[in-house]
Amino acid sequence: MANLRRTRLKGQTIRTCSTMAYKVFGTVKTLHVSTQNPFDGVVVLDMETENAVNYKFMGRSFNDLSINDDSSAFSDCNSDRSGEFSTASSQSRRLFLACTNSDNSDEFIRQLVSDLGSCSIDEQKNAALELRLLAKNKPENRIKIAKAGAIKPLISLITSTDPNLQENGVTAILNLSLCDENKELIASSGAIKPLVRALRTGTSTAKENAACALLRLSQVEENKVAIGRSGAIPLLVNLLENGGIRGKKDASTALYSLCTVKENKIKAVEAGIMKPLVELMADFGSNMVDKSAFVLSVLVSVPEAKTALVDEGGIPVLVEIIEVGSQRQKEIAAANLLQICEDSVVYRTKVAREGAIPPLVALSQSGTNRAKQKAEKLIELLRQPRSANAAASPSDL
Repeated sequence: MANLRRTRLKGQTIRTCSTMAYKVFGTVKTLHVSTQNPFDGVVVLDMETENAVNYKFMGRSFNDLSINDDSSAFSDCNSDRSGEFSTASSQSRRLFLACTNSDNSDEFIRQLVSDLGSCSIDEQKNAALELRLLAKNKPENRIKIAKAGAIKPLISLITSTDPNLQENGVTAILNLSLCDENKELIASSGAIKPLVRALRTGTSTAKENAACALLRLSQVEENKVAIGRSGAIPLLVNLLENGGIRGKKDASTALYSLCTVKENKIKAVEAGIMKPLVELMADFGSNMVDKSAFVLSVLVSVPEAKTALVDEGGIPVLVEIIEVGSQRQKEIAAANLLQICEDSVVYRTKVAREGAIPPLVALSQSGTNRAKQKAEKLIELLRQPRSANAAASPSDL
């Protein structure tokens, strides 16, 4: 069973239109030229596409994804993968854009930006979705859309009480933030607080994409403190603890970036980050051991984080990682334990009593070069005399 789609294209050769049809639709089986008018340069294409139900993406069939259900997870905070397989109407418009010249596409973008200010919620939704997809699929569009003045109206949509409108606003901003040239403009246009609001009130996808947008903005060093002071840290910690796997990964990546700033480290510890970090490091089936351990590595430079880690039972978890983790996990666990033990005899005693020395010896012989160095230094610390100071109080650390 096949679906027939007809698209009318102006000013293009048959070969160009055929090529672009395959690029945009991907699943085109056959393409027939129904009409080519030599006077107006119009080509009408009948495109026969394979029935989408035969394909799967992220465990869902193509026909499960519609304009109102475009919340597939995206990967590694790079861009959203929502709306990957959009409706026929949207596909036709995207094909038109792909096959027409730059002036026409610029005009189309300007019209979409204008529609963002429409009194019609439906027009706003459609415009936000189109801009979101255009910014996702073509890097050059990210600059065009920003220059057309889309950023401020998109930010205003993030505060909408309509979940779909908010989600598309958040994700469009995320996709625009992938362009380095846009990051400062997005932040200076007031995006941080609305993104934090979406992190608090949005759909699961809006929360995940807001976390990724904040990550992108935090790559400008000056934004890290502003994001932390906007209330983002406790919300990211909550997403780390209670979100789905995509949310946990997005939250951990954002926190890793934000917590290179000391005051954000303190905020994260005060928000209770150690509990979910320790739980995720202890769960080898979570696929979060590495990310959690890396987040921990930027936190343990402050005394509050070390105390919280020990209180949450983090030392035995780190020792277990050195025993049974992957090479990379062993390396980062050893580095974390070394940071904890360098200035504290009390913590060295706790680590030694957890039986850390045998797996550290094994790591010093068979690990990566960096892991060997960390393991050897940690073994040296653990074997130093400690009886005189082993009873030191936490205030002496």
